[in-house]
Amino acid sequence: MDPYLKPFENDLQRRYGLFKKQLTLLEEAEGGFDQFTRSYKSYGVQRMPDNNLVFKEWAPAAEALFLTGDFNGWDNFSHPYTKKEFGKWELHIPPKEDKTPAVAHNSKLKVVVHTSAGERLFRISPWAKYVTRHEKSVIYDWVHWDPPQPYIHKHPRPQKPRSLRIYESHVGIASPEGKVASYSNFTHNVLPRIKDLGYNCIQLMAIMEHAYYASFGYQVTSFFAASSRCGTPEELKELIDVAHSLGIIVLLDVVHSHASKNTEDGLNRFDGSDSCFFHSGPRGEHSLWDSRLFNYSGWEVLRFLLSNLRWWMEEYRFDGFRFDGVSSMLYHHHGIGSGFSGDYAEYFGLQVDEDSLVYLMLANHILHTLYEDCITIAEDVSGMPTLCCPVQEGGLGFDYRLAMAIPDKWIQILKEFKDEDWNMGNIVFTMTNRRYGEKCIAYAESHDQVLLSGNLHSSKTSLLCLIAGNEFGHPEWLDFPRVGNNESYHYARRQFNLVDTDHLRYWQLYAFDRDMNRTEDKYGWLAASPAYISVKHEGDKVIVFERANVIFIFNFHPTNSYSNYRVAAGPFGINKLQLLLLLQFIYFSILIFSFIYFLIFIYLFILQWQN
Repeated sequence: MDPYLKPFENDLQRRYGLFKKQLTLLEEAEGGFDQFTRSYKSYGVQRMPDNNLVFKEWAPAAEALFLTGDFNGWDNFSHPYTKKEFGKWELHIPPKEDKTPAVAHNSKLKVVVHTSAGERLFRISPWAKYVTRHEKSVIYDWVHWDPPQPYIHKHPRPQKPRSLRIYESHVGIASPEGKVASYSNFTHNVLPRIKDLGYNCIQLMAIMEHAYYASFGYQVTSFFAASSRCGTPEELKELIDVAHSLGIIVLLDVVHSHASKNTEDGLNRFDGSDSCFFHSGPRGEHSLWDSRLFNYSGWEVLRFLLSNLRWWMEEYRFDGFRFDGVSSMLYHHHGIGSGFSGDYAEYFGLQVDEDSLVYLMLANHILHTLYEDCITIAEDVSGMPTLCCPVQEGGLGFDYRLAMAIPDKWIQILKEFKDEDWNMGNIVFTMTNRRYGEKCIAYAESHDQVLLSGNLHSSKTSLLCLIAGNEFGHPEWLDFPRVGNNESYHYARRQFNLVDTDHLRYWQLYAFDRDMNRTEDKYGWLAASPAYISVKHEGDKVIVFERANVIFIFNFHPTNSYSNYRVAAGPFGINKLQLLLLLQFIYFSILIFSFIYFLIFIYLFILQWQN
């Protein structure tokens, strides 16, 4: 499919070999990836059937570990962990006299880490399922989450849709009110709108807990905890369950490309060392993001990240992931100062971080093996080939890649060109510039440009994306509360009330977006073969193309309207199979009529001969 890859055949073979080696090691050391990725059932805190509590951590550089919290009056020494092999620590706490767990649901905990340098550090378990922050505090607290009546999912996962129409959204801003909106608000007020609009998939951003709200969820501090500022874990589970009842699948915007530098409520320096989950030294820091970078070759790091994916699939029943920052993961230079010209030599060689590449291969292989309909999307701006090829073909195994050039192109056109100077050929080139057979998700605009949440549409070769609220032309940008705006929520909200105001025109754009989605649902052009472009007229500013037996006509001229505009049209209503059958029918009809004509000729010839 891609002859440009031929010179790099050995690189692809080596990558696949490294992947197979990791799978073999998992089988030998852990009994396979199924058990390995269920480590969230043994690490952190676990309640046994007899209400014994087992605490387990990995802190290889620590000298000693203790557990403190509400349950022991915040005694820093009464509950020591026992050191095990490979840097692991365990603590068993029996139930109270009344047989109830020693640590109650919703009570606060801390891990006390003693380092070789004599420090005493207070840490949150990396496996914490729930963390909260007191209103006047800066630091998050680890809260033991073990509700007596956990939410039970009622609805099965919907089938994987043929055409993906994705609504990208941020729960915290999904309200007209100037505050952090809740999971319950999203469930009851936003999900019905998404269903009405015709979207069949939601991509939820900023779910993994992040101490800094204005980071848009990209400085993750607790990887197994759903953000408590929007509600409880059970309320997020209800949100996803209700979405499933509406036939909508839900993707998580997962951040495994880096982690927050926070120490007291993050992963950084958990055991007091500069490494632990991350590379030590400069390799462990992202200079632009001011964050820590994972050591993907570390066994316990693989356990942590792969189990994290499994946790979100199993516990919350997400249907897949959009992997953030894949370009940063794939290269040692993290894309910094690299323009990616398209030369395939840029995608192979020493600049590629094969540890993280193999991690992504493992993640996709495991997810697609365990969950047949799981969807994985890669945010990669570099254009790495084989990104969406199956792992068994030497690819990374993603289902879709994000076509990141498209939102950049629209921003450039709007900022730099007059309406009459729009270049139709350049627009078409940008919209269609992708490898044959590589499935893409194409933003119309992205939160990366406008810091908003939004709507996407996916397909084999293209997808359309807006930003949540922009399906009706939201009038304002997004700006999270921060010191620079006096912690204001004025621009950290979505004014859905504008759609419901009849005398304003927002509802008309909303209706257009809804009808567009419903029409796609009828004809399925997003999952159809690539479009045939019949017109790119620079003078008329008109683009015409056909896809899925539908003809699309766009007039980008700032002043001209056209009537009786002639365009070419293909054989509508006839797909390739139908056309083949029609040709076969014509062929055999000709044969039959020729044979009949031949028989009539012979008959007449015989009659004439007899006479």
